[in-house]
Amino acid sequence: MAKDEAKVLGDERIFKISPQIKKYALRDTGFVKTNRGSFQLDRPLSGDSPYAVGNKLKITIGAELDTLKMSVTDPSGMKAVNIFKDEKTANVVEQFNYQIENLMERDILIVAPE
Repeated sequence: MAKDEAKVLGDERIFKISPQIKKYALRDTGFVKTNRGSFQLDRPLSGDSPYAVGNKLKITIGAELDTLKMSVTDPSGMKAVNIFKDEKTANVVEQFNYQIENLMERDILIVAPE
């Protein structure tokens, strides 16, 4: 897998940085610029309530817009979890797909061809 591609644990899709990506689109969608210059998005994925502590979607894009890292983590943000293996997490998967779809509409991510 190239450095501009990433896969979330349990998801069959491989995501890639869109060739049309713009830095202003990253900020518009909630990415925050880190001290190292990379852009980081940290979104809760709780299907029941936006205020409940649940899994998190973490995405990091390098400062030069050439590196992509993605994961879905536990509430602490430290351990990657597979939200696709259990029927109980259907709401979380729906929330994940909504977030990814939004990033694809804004030309930040694309699904890599197989």
